[in-house]
Amino acid sequence: MIFKLKKQLKITILIIIGLVNSAIAQTISKDLKWSERMAQTLMQRHPESWMLDDAKKAHISYVHGLVTYAFQELGKVTKNEKYTAYAKQYADELIEADGTIKTYKYEAFNIDNIPTGRILFDIYEQTKDKRYLIAMQTLRKQLEEQPKTPSGGFWHKKIYPNQMWLDGLYMGEPFFAEYTTTFENGAKLDEVAKEFELIQKYATDTKTGLLYHAWDESKQMPWANKETGVSPNFWSRSMGWYVMGLVDVLDYFPENHPKRAALISYLNDISNALVKFQDKSGLWYQVTDMGTREGNYLETSGTAMFAYAFAKGAKNGYLPKKFHKIAEKAFDGITSKFTKVYPNGEIEITNACAVAGLGGKPYRDGSYEYYINERRKDNDPKVTGPFILAALELNK
Repeated sequence: MIFKLKKQLKITILIIIGLVNSAIAQTISKDLKWSERMAQTLMQRHPESWMLDDAKKAHISYVHGLVTYAFQELGKVTKNEKYTAYAKQYADELIEADGTIKTYKYEAFNIDNIPTGRILFDIYEQTKDKRYLIAMQTLRKQLEEQPKTPSGGFWHKKIYPNQMWLDGLYMGEPFFAEYTTTFENGAKLDEVAKEFELIQKYATDTKTGLLYHAWDESKQMPWANKETGVSPNFWSRSMGWYVMGLVDVLDYFPENHPKRAALISYLNDISNALVKFQDKSGLWYQVTDMGTREGNYLETSGTAMFAYAFAKGAKNGYLPKKFHKIAEKAFDGITSKFTKVYPNGEIEITNACAVAGLGGKPYRDGSYEYYINERRKDNDPKVTGPFILAALELNK
């Protein structure tokens, strides 16, 4: 009886200690910068990084690649190893001892798989563990063999033949640019630049200067314009992916590279076009050019991406200095109007589109009604990753 009471008392004490520790762990200081407040929120809600986006098992995913890359950048700025370790944990869970990538299907030629490789450069540099190199080589091999449109642009996926999506310019090109610079003496930078050249040439709307979500060179998809091949509408996040891809690949183009000036001009063209559609709140609408049309809404993931790209572009001299203030206005709009702060200090960004695409099953037609009716998700990774990156660039 005494033994049983002692055992129960011990269990009760352990429960109390656990609750106290949990309470301490869950308090995030409001004095921290927004980047760390978001990072610590994610770490508390997803104790291991493979759990991001409410994942039930470790799998290759561009959203995990995006957010863990943001954690790596946060670790560099703050000199805090816990953020770097959180990013590495995803790589360690995903990549087997022989370099095999869990859940990766090479034959799918899905360009969305590539962003995960971005976190491996630093990890390999620090550890010299060949499994990370093998994983990077696998992703590079995919890009080497990725099917291409007749004009030479990467298909978005094998199941989307002859289609280039703006999303894909972020998915493939920053990794490609860093890989060819690191391991191939920059030999393939012209190929990186060509992806942007094609989108700029074929997906730009001459009236607004905005870029359509996608371009089907074959003009066979039901959503494609029969004369131009472009999709029907402008989706803010797709242009967010595009401008993030541009500012990130420019890190790897030396000043004397013949394609660098063109890339900077593309960034200026789309940035100047986007500014005309920025709402007084600082945000952009889900369907960029439709403003307050019924059903349209101010969307946070595309806005966070613009804030990051504009801030980085202005800092690095690619864009005029005024874009720093434009980025600040966007970021402040997110934090003042669409950010919940909980009593324990956790933060949550609302009004993020969870997903949008074209074609597939069930079929997505790219119509205005399609974009405004896709579901929204608070703290979706497509907003939290760019939010951390924008906060770092703006020192918020």
